Amino acid sequence: MKRSFSLFAVLVLLLLTLPSLAQNKPAFAPDKMDTVLYGAAYYTEYMPYDRLDQDVQLMQQAGISVVRMGESSWGLWEPQDGRFEYAWMDRVVDRMQKAGIKVILGTPTYSIPAWLYKEHPEIVITRFGGQTITFGYRQNADLMNTTYRFYCERVICKLLEHYKNNSAVIGWQIDNETSSGGAANRDVQEGFVGYLQKKFGTVDELNKDWGLNYWGQRLNDWTEIPPEEGIINPGWKLEWQRYQQWMTTDFLAWQGRIVNEYKRPDQFITHDLAGPPRAEVNEHNIARAMDIMAVNPYHGTQDQFDGLGSTMSGDYTRSLKQTNYLVTETNAQTIGWDSKEQFPPYDGQLRLDVYTHLSSGANMVEYWHWHSLHYGQETYWKGVLSHDLEPGRAYAEVSRTAHELQRIGPEIVDLKRSNKVAILYSSDSYYGIEFMKFSDKVNYRTMLGQMYDTLYRLKCGVDFVFPESTNLSDYKVVVVPPLYVASDEVLNRLAEYVRGGGHLVMAFKSGFTNQYDTVRWSMAPGPLRKAAGFHYQEFSNLSKPLALKDDPFKAGADNNVSTWAEMLILEGAQPLAFYDHPFFGKYPAITQNHFGSGTLTYEGTVLSDPLQTKVLLNVLQMAGLTGPDQELPAPVHVKHGTNRSGKVVHYYMNYSSDPQSFKYPYKPGEDLLTRTAVGPAQTLTLKAWDLVIVEER
Repeated sequence: MKRSFSLFAVLVLLLLTLPSLAQNKPAFAPDKMDTVLYGAAYYTEYMPYDRLDQDVQLMQQAGISVVRMGESSWGLWEPQDGRFEYAWMDRVVDRMQKAGIKVILGTPTYSIPAWLYKEHPEIVITRFGGQTITFGYRQNADLMNTTYRFYCERVICKLLEHYKNNSAVIGWQIDNETSSGGAANRDVQEGFVGYLQKKFGTVDELNKDWGLNYWGQRLNDWTEIPPEEGIINPGWKLEWQRYQQWMTTDFLAWQGRIVNEYKRPDQFITHDLAGPPRAEVNEHNIARAMDIMAVNPYHGTQDQFDGLGSTMSGDYTRSLKQTNYLVTETNAQTIGWDSKEQFPPYDGQLRLDVYTHLSSGANMVEYWHWHSLHYGQETYWKGVLSHDLEPGRAYAEVSRTAHELQRIGPEIVDLKRSNKVAILYSSDSYYGIEFMKFSDKVNYRTMLGQMYDTLYRLKCGVDFVFPESTNLSDYKVVVVPPLYVASDEVLNRLAEYVRGGGHLVMAFKSGFTNQYDTVRWSMAPGPLRKAAGFHYQEFSNLSKPLALKDDPFKAGADNNVSTWAEMLILEGAQPLAFYDHPFFGKYPAITQNHFGSGTLTYEGTVLSDPLQTKVLLNVLQMAGLTGPDQELPAPVHVKHGTNRSGKVVHYYMNYSSDPQSFKYPYKPGEDLLTRTAVGPAQTLTLKAWDLVIVEER
């Protein structure tokens, strides 16, 4: 009797302490995860019939370890104003818990329920011109609307209260791919005036910074601020875009504070970005409110799959917090809002894409989604299971990958990248150039793409930095697409980076306007003049491509530049190329200046892709950043990192349908996938769409 009572007391005590034990788990850290998570978004509410047990059984057989749920279903969580229902999701979460599958729940605020639209139609977005984003679309609410926020807060609190202590729930996704949607509702416009008051202080400061004496646009009182619609002043337009960015940042940070009041310390908060970088949101600021960032990168398949898109999304997302990140959506099979672009991946591409993300620092990869839809706009955005909901080719490849990750996940999770090259990204410069276009074909985004693509094809690991970044000295090379909008502080920081030994590669139009998109009244390129070793007063559009004199980079048929030419006048910089033209020929097209201990290479024009490759390769060589990686076959890409055991890991990936061979150049190690030894100078052969992961001993 005493022994039985003692056992009963121990059990009661254990049950009472379980919640506190959960609370005492270590706080979540993005670089302290146990293993790689691998799964899919799952929506039992979308299914044509109840098949929860069957789906979970298939997930278990496949090796799925995580699902993301609930972010699109506010109308189910709260079918009527103030009436909340959880049973429909409880059975799913409980079933996942029994199966050992972790759960990420989303706050359902990006898709408002019908009753809310009926009761408060004023909460939907109204854009300039009177266009409203009505019910039926997602992300159609004015993020600043107080009524919308009231209902958002209520449903968020209810969900957190209900699920915060559920051990299956490991994290919370805030909203989904959020942006302001171009909202120009009355409250948004009123908020803009308050935003301007806080930033500029006085109307006189606004008049000065934006030059509002021009065309008699001067303002004398804050009550005179008109709607931004129709405004063509570049500074005014830029500040409106910054305000639109701020609305999204503020909304997500506000949700984050609510979730933080309820969640367990070991649960994380994340937000999933849509195809970054997107100029309409400030991802760098959003990241400050998140425990870990997430991204939804979709990519080309079949012969268009080269790892570029997945790698760029990963590099950008990793750089936002300079730590590991999550992939919350990516291709499972085909994608599209219609059936015109149905290109299912070749065998091996699903698996290779997973390792593409993991080699960039992802700690989780999830598909959108588990099953293919039988109705709705995204009918042809197929999931792991096709429309017949039976295991097929995609399921088999996911299963193979999942079982590999069950085995090696702890060895490759929390990968640390240590890149020595960075690209500086500026959404302000994107907008500044869009407001004053120099071409209908070339813009900030195309220049960013060309520079990143070139570094990727040169097998060079890349981070992203931002105008406010103060860690430039961590990098040997910093590449700068047209930095059209920048403060003196930012340009001086770049100049000091060069003085301190950095190698800066900078595109045309950089430094032309200040942080208010106002043209500098000092000689171009403003604060960069000494570091650049030139000045200029004139520039010209180019009506047709021009060759470079004597083909200095041996580019052959691709020895041409186009679109724009700045008439650079040397003040110590070395000319690397001149235009081959009777007038423009006296001006250098590309320069390089030694300043302090570093160099600034400047492209005063738009280079062809092969010329860009030559210029960047020369700078990488000068910085001592080239070697055996650049000798790899073109389809083979390599990424390096350090795992949490402190061992160096090399991912070699073949993005082609043909086998590729090369000699392994690093220290002895082991291929984690096959558990075979790999020695220096050993020839490795990768099968089509395959990889090796070498962990050095």
